[in-house]
Amino acid sequence: MDKSKLLSLRESIKVNNKAFKLLFHEYPQMIISRIIYVIWVALTPYVEIYCSAALINEIATNRDKDRLIYLAIVALSSITIISLVTYILARWRDSVCSGMYTKVQAIFTKKLLNMDFIKIDDSDTHQLISTIHQNSNGGGWGLYQVIGTYERLIESILSLFCGITLTITLFTNMVPEGKGWLTYLNSPIFIAIIIFIMLLTTILSPMIINKADSYYALISEEHNAGNRLFGFFGYLGARKKEAMDVRIYEQNKICEKYNTDKYGAFCSKGYFARYSRMVIGWLYILSSAISSLLQLFIYMFVCLKCYGGAFGIGLVTQYIASISRLSNNLSSLILYVGAMRNNAPFLKLVFDLLDMPNEMEQGDLNIEKGINYEIEFKNVSFKYPHSDNYVLKDINLKFNPFEKMAIVGENGSGKTTFIKLLCRLYDPTDGEILLNGVNIKKYDYHQYMDLFSVVFQDFKLLSFQLGENVSTAINYDHDLVIDSLTKAGFKNRLDTFENGLDTYLYKDISEKGINVSGGEAQKIAIARALYKKTAFIILDEPTAALDPLAEEEIYSKFKEIVGDKTAIYISHRLSSCRFCQDIVVFHDGKIIQRGNHNELLDDENGKYHELWTAQAQYYNN
Repeated sequence: MDKSKLLSLRESIKVNNKAFKLLFHEYPQMIISRIIYVIWVALTPYVEIYCSAALINEIATNRDKDRLIYLAIVALSSITIISLVTYILARWRDSVCSGMYTKVQAIFTKKLLNMDFIKIDDSDTHQLISTIHQNSNGGGWGLYQVIGTYERLIESILSLFCGITLTITLFTNMVPEGKGWLTYLNSPIFIAIIIFIMLLTTILSPMIINKADSYYALISEEHNAGNRLFGFFGYLGARKKEAMDVRIYEQNKICEKYNTDKYGAFCSKGYFARYSRMVIGWLYILSSAISSLLQLFIYMFVCLKCYGGAFGIGLVTQYIASISRLSNNLSSLILYVGAMRNNAPFLKLVFDLLDMPNEMEQGDLNIEKGINYEIEFKNVSFKYPHSDNYVLKDINLKFNPFEKMAIVGENGSGKTTFIKLLCRLYDPTDGEILLNGVNIKKYDYHQYMDLFSVVFQDFKLLSFQLGENVSTAINYDHDLVIDSLTKAGFKNRLDTFENGLDTYLYKDISEKGINVSGGEAQKIAIARALYKKTAFIILDEPTAALDPLAEEEIYSKFKEIVGDKTAIYISHRLSSCRFCQDIVVFHDGKIIQRGNHNELLDDENGKYHELWTAQAQYYNN
């Protein structure tokens, strides 16, 4: 982080307050439990200090048996009650604060799930998200630090108040006349000098710590880079996808270079080691020395006043304990105000993400159910943010209800982008998309999305039960799930599962989870699309991971699979498109041909014929 990115104290407090309000809004009970606990913990030590001092003072002076018994009962009762309440509050705090990492991640997840998809798909957004996670996981910066900082600030302020209350008589109790040079301890000038020295040493120590910690904030980018290298190379041998290549080509030797080189980020001669040995190390040493000097000064001043007769020996315990805590908490106050400022730039990055506005128009027009839907692209063009090149240009296309359409073309021709526009994951840069003659932007966004079931080329299954994966719900129609899996060609595999639809996929949640092959996963994804009762079903390379027999099964049952849905089939494998009565050919972001298989193949100068001929030679040889 550049030093110029550090915010002013006022801006830092503002962004920290904003983060605290966010956490309180999302998890009020968690914040309340922690604040109540820290208030209790801040105040109760002074009760013990006061009771202990009273006991010692009575033993050292009057030694009244009845008063000693009374003070002992009060002290023991106080300690018992304090311990009991502290335990109860701690249990409450721990129970509502469990899973803190998950709670914070849920804030980001909620934002990402409600963010315009085009921003999720933007490389700048991915870089911002990666930086936020690196700052959090590597250096502990960001939202995780906010609650702890506020706890320490509240504790420091309350302890300061209590400490001042128990310490003020240290300066008002006078050494009696006739005690020689010790009477100078009564001088207002001497007292002012003592207070000034105490304050100076108390303030200097945390300021030095803040300065040392600021170096960690300033080199956070180097830390993140080193952390990424370690995260990649350090665990390379444990990742299944790379495991075979690592062994065959002995790539572990390259890993050793990045992980054990003495000049690496976290190694003996890396920049963290250099900073720790030099400026950061010396600053911590200086801070510790000042703190020790202050403790020595406090002991000398209190003991001299007691020796001079300003107060009894019992108050020595009270004054030393309370003034030490007073000093420590003043230091903590300064330290955590500095921590707020060091953390502020990282919180600013967090809010750069969380405050990112949604710019896609959100209509409120309801979509009528149970009617036929006609979609039309009118002069639609699209380019990605920060790019001057159009991915799609002047697309004009209409498809009618119950139509089975194939979209073909080479990789990079714009096929998948077309589907993302159709599903309104993106909005057109130019032109408009109409549903039954109305611009889709005018419809309720979620109602429009509910018209589509899609099997994306890079689909994902989660480590839930099979039935939950297909239905995307906890409570679902078991018969419909089985019917969907049967249509997708997964029934034979399902019959081998001991727990049927309750079988977990993969082993992340259950050790009895079942690992499925790429082709089997693709069938489950198709079943998931079929389970969702929608008007449109879109299959983006649905047979890419299937073997030839399974692929033929899908093709032969295609009409049965999609039923009365309007189907859009995307592929660069032309042999799989012959069953579609309407084929659209994309090339360089434009529609260059449209027709059925025979019509397109008869055009020997067309792109479809060129692609068919190029692919057919592999089947004919």
